[in-house]
Amino acid sequence: MLPRTQAKGPMMRRLILATLMTATTAPAMAQDAGFLPWRDPATVAQGQGIYTDHCAVCHGDRLQGQPDWQTRDADGYLPAPPHDPSGHTWHHPDQQLFDITKHGIEAIVGNGYRSRMMGYEDILTDAEITAVLAYIKSTWPARVIAVHDRINRDAAQD
Repeated sequence: MLPRTQAKGPMMRRLILATLMTATTAPAMAQDAGFLPWRDPATVAQGQGIYTDHCAVCHGDRLQGQPDWQTRDADGYLPAPPHDPSGHTWHHPDQQLFDITKHGIEAIVGNGYRSRMMGYEDILTDAEITAVLAYIKSTWPARVIAVHDRINRDAAQD
């Protein structure tokens, strides 16, 4: 606390103004980039259930993916990648993850790319796809979330 004589006048007004500006802009600056509601407990719980029912069979019950996920199998397909921090899910912006999940990786990559990852547009609603992705993001450590948020901000500027 400033002594009473220093807290008066223009200095005090500047201090109050700076405090008010910080209080009103800090929440906006702290908002996450992207659209996944990964901090919403109800959405995350819903997403976890859907993930268990539809995704865990390939991507693992702990998001660990399949062994040797970076090496093509005898048929030329890549095994399902992990969605935990050891994978590359967090390297992609929300919209791309949503599109891959909805339409399938072959439709997004094109050029004859082959994948066993089918699209879920006829199985899950957009809200359910978003919930699954929110669940996945909710499991990442803060440092990975920070990078993913930066990727989302960069994608929004393109």
